[in-house]
Amino acid sequence: MDDIDVPSFFICPISLEIMKDPVTVSTGITYDRESIEKWMFSGKNTTCPVTKQVISDCEITPNHTLRRLIQSWCMLNASHGIERIPTPKPPISKAQIIKLINDAKSPQQQIKCLKSLQSIASENSTNKRCIESSGAVDFLVSIVNNSDSSASLVAEALSILYNLQLTEASLKNLMCKNSDFIRCLTRVMQRGSYESRAYAVLLSKSMVEVADPMKLINLRPELFVESIQVLRDQISKQASKASLQLLATICPWGRNKVKAAEAGVVPVIIDMLLDSSLERRACEMVLIVLDAVCKCAEGRSELLLHGAGLVVVSKKILRVSQVASERAVRILLSISKFCATTKVLQEMLQLGVVAKLCLVLQVDCGFKTKERAREVLKLHARVWKNSPCIPSNLISSYPA
Repeated sequence: MDDIDVPSFFICPISLEIMKDPVTVSTGITYDRESIEKWMFSGKNTTCPVTKQVISDCEITPNHTLRRLIQSWCMLNASHGIERIPTPKPPISKAQIIKLINDAKSPQQQIKCLKSLQSIASENSTNKRCIESSGAVDFLVSIVNNSDSSASLVAEALSILYNLQLTEASLKNLMCKNSDFIRCLTRVMQRGSYESRAYAVLLSKSMVEVADPMKLINLRPELFVESIQVLRDQISKQASKASLQLLATICPWGRNKVKAAEAGVVPVIIDMLLDSSLERRACEMVLIVLDAVCKCAEGRSELLLHGAGLVVVSKKILRVSQVASERAVRILLSISKFCATTKVLQEMLQLGVVAKLCLVLQVDCGFKTKERAREVLKLHARVWKNSPCIPSNLISSYPA
């Protein structure tokens, strides 16, 4: 094909390849469907790549004339090895989705409807947005909320809701319009199958990330209990990651850090830190959650009650990433400020925590991390500075 003169208007401006399914956006520019859908929906871009104008809506119009021209050109150049592009399948319409939902009256019809929606959504991002804008979200939520729905029906509905990759507007609407939906998802986490529980925590995570802070302040303790139970049960890496992200988002607000501590999050995530196979990002998320929970007395108390609490936090400094080091030092600063009993200070010396903080001052690990480490060391210099527990090569870095 390198030797063939391809008309420039056959080429997609994004992928720079011959278009297979040309479509036109509201700015009048034509793109290949797959490329522009990836641009708009996966990348969440709102401007036209060529004109830089805002795309007024997500409606894209098939350019049948150009497609036929491309197909004709392919046929004319078949002798050069050019294959004719197939006529694309027409995208789904809102009317078809609405009819599908309206016909789903009985449980059997609902199962059939959900399987159809799952199949339609899996085809492309345009179908997902069409399903979302056709009232399907409320339909799916009603199935999850219905106590008479079977476990398999709930699992299927949650799967579709998550895989639709709902827009921020829809997620916010779920938090506002369906104020009990988080409670419903919490019940699913408590009683559902492993699959349902995983989707429930994934959806909860997506919703709280876009929620108004006032909504986050009033979250019920049960959400914390069940999110932590997902971590205990190790349903899947994806579910554990979502649970950590959920807790990291909600713990800083109001009394949520206390709710998390009372629900038992500290021993669970310390045990996670003890796992040498824990991935870098997961380790960072654990330390972010622990840092937030240690902002309250209940969280700090739970950390000190765990035999490995202080030592495992200090071991993560300079071993994982700059983010992990910063959060670990913040945790130690909270302990040093508010829990500095004689026993705790001696334990920090004997476990090598103080020596690790001295090492932080000698290496390149970020200005804020160094400043916090220096603050911890200064707070208790009278107890620690001349201790034989600090190696001689580190004692010189002890701040005055």
